[in-house]
Amino acid sequence: MLKIKNVKAGYGEVQVLNDVSMEIREGEIVSLIGANAAGKSTLLNTISGLIHLTGGSILFQDKPIHELDAKLRVELGIIQIPEGRKLFPQMSVEDNLLMGGFTASARANAKTNLQKMYDLFPRLRERKRQLAGSLSGGEQQMVAISRGLMAEPKLLMLDEPSLGLAPVIVYDMLETIKTINHSGVTVFLVEQNVNHALKLAERAYVIENGSIVMDGKGSELINNEYVKKAYLGM
Repeated sequence: MLKIKNVKAGYGEVQVLNDVSMEIREGEIVSLIGANAAGKSTLLNTISGLIHLTGGSILFQDKPIHELDAKLRVELGIIQIPEGRKLFPQMSVEDNLLMGGFTASARANAKTNLQKMYDLFPRLRERKRQLAGSLSGGEQQMVAISRGLMAEPKLLMLDEPSLGLAPVIVYDMLETIKTINHSGVTVFLVEQNVNHALKLAERAYVIENGSIVMDGKGSELINNEYVKKAYLGM
């Protein structure tokens, strides 16, 4: 579904990504792990079109997209749920969700998709008239994920969805990601909880200093001695 080849990108004169190559197959959950400032969010923002690459290529469903505007990538079905949720705090839960479904096809299905989100997260149905900024952290993450799903993604990219959440909420959130994947959505997960990320993923990549240094099945990497020592504290 997504092929990234020798991608270079960064901020101004600072290059963050160095010849990054990876692929995500349709129907997979793929995780990306790495330390802070390793380049994880930069890679997601480059795929989304928020950062322009300076070298390499990105193909989505075998078509080059690296020169497309971010809006056009959304219309193709590439949806990113950003770190920190980035909700509209002074808008209601329901209005936040409706803001996610702004493409032509999503607008046509907005009413149906809204009910699907309320079925996925029943608590949001109870809070639909409440201001998003007044919700708990876990509820805000539910809104952020639902807003992304309202755009009818083919590839859903999540940037640190468990950040700042209580462990019991994190478990529920990761189970929800499984449910979303089983519904037919391909998932690219950046997650600070390496143990959860590798258990959830069919395949995973390790990024260090802007370069992919390791990849493999999630079940293999979680037992890799280097990964255990560097990321799992074992």
